[in-house]
Amino acid sequence: MSHIGEWAALATAALWSGSYLAFTAAVRRIGADRVNRLRLLFALVFLAAAHLACYGVPLPMGAEASRWLWLGLSGVIGFTIADAFLFRALYHLGAHRTSVVTALIPVSSAFLAWITLGETLSWLQGIGVAVTMSAVLLIVTARTHGDADAARNPKLGVLFALGTVVAQSLRYLLSLKGMSGGFPVLSTNVLQIFAATIAAWLVALPRGGWRATLDGLSDRKAALATTAGALVGPTMGVTLSLVALANAPVGVASTLMALTPVFLLPLGAALFGERITWRSAVGTACAVGGVAILWLA
Repeated sequence: MSHIGEWAALATAALWSGSYLAFTAAVRRIGADRVNRLRLLFALVFLAAAHLACYGVPLPMGAEASRWLWLGLSGVIGFTIADAFLFRALYHLGAHRTSVVTALIPVSSAFLAWITLGETLSWLQGIGVAVTMSAVLLIVTARTHGDADAARNPKLGVLFALGTVVAQSLRYLLSLKGMSGGFPVLSTNVLQIFAATIAAWLVALPRGGWRATLDGLSDRKAALATTAGALVGPTMGVTLSLVALANAPVGVASTLMALTPVFLLPLGAALFGERITWRSAVGTACAVGGVAILWLA
């Protein structure tokens, strides 16, 4: 077996770890709402350009109305709403603590997939999910000293992160519905981002938020971080996540995509000099073992 879905999910986790760091830096300079709207706009430009290069049109305007409905809902829930929660969680908790809570996405996703799609995991896959999730929890609870992320309002941050968990799980299922029948992954992502961008900017119009958002570009460091995050997150990362969902069970794909804290661990050590504890090292080894089980299942 090629395991293309599993490889795509692992690559997604790696890319999302980079976007977490970039968006955290941007959010703390210009605020969550500005970053959310700007990164959606940037991602739409990137994706439309890629779609134009691949298919000759920036948007798949010929897509059926049902696909626009499902993927539009997926985009609004998974990007406009979920990421509005996510950026507020990043502000209050920081990148790593936020990834602790969002590690629950596989559990929520597998549960919803079981209810709505009748999708079940084999006993070996179940063991792999359990081992991987336990490893992630071991890692994220180990990093309590020297953490570069200063919490602002942890309780509020946790609530925002839980909102992200539920919304992202819904996005996974709606994405599967919208791209069923072989609809291209790139077209799926550009439709989602298009709907999310329209929704996010429309909400800002009555309050003049669009002007304040554009003013955020005057902060060069925030603008650079937002652009980088938009490229590796909603553009590259989300496209690969759709490849993962299309080629692997939702529970398996979402578990592998939840390995973001594992990737953040060495990044934190390299960029911020954070100490890697023995629990972190053991957790990383267990995470690799859990991934291996999912590969063999």
